[in-house]
Amino acid sequence: MQNFEKISSHVQGKYKITARDPYLVCVELSLAQGRRHQSIFLSELDGEDGRKYLRVSTAVAPVTGIDARRMLAFNWHRRVGYLAIGELDSVPYLQLCENRPYDALTPAEIDRMILEIGGLGDNLERMLSAGGDLL
Repeated sequence: MQNFEKISSHVQGKYKITARDPYLVCVELSLAQGRRHQSIFLSELDGEDGRKYLRVSTAVAPVTGIDARRMLAFNWHRRVGYLAIGELDSVPYLQLCENRPYDALTPAEIDRMILEIGGLGDNLERMLSAGGDLL
C-alpha cells in the first residue's frame, strides 16, 4: 500500500465507513456479536524521515479521572498499540494508536491493525467505563 487512497479503497470494501475526508477514514467496528461498537480512525501522518505513515487509532475515554500510572502499566504489558492523549471535539481523550510506514503495509496488516486496535480499545473502554460503550 503506497498511498492513503489505496488504503481507503481497501477498507471501504470491507468495513462500515462512518466518515471520510481526503486523509481520514472512520470505520465502525462491530464487536461482541453486534452488542458493542468501536470507531477506528485511519489517517495519514508525515514522518520525520519524509515517509508517509498510516495511523490507526481509537478514542478510549475522556482523560478526566483516569489514573495515568494504571494506564502506563497497562501499556507496558501490551505487544501492540500505544496510549496517547488526543482531542475529540475539543475534549482530551485517552487514545490507543499504532503507526506504520506505508511501505511496510499489506491489506492483511491493515485489517490486523483495525481489528487489534478496535478490540483492545473496546476492552480498555469497558474497563475504564464500568462496561459502558460510549465510543
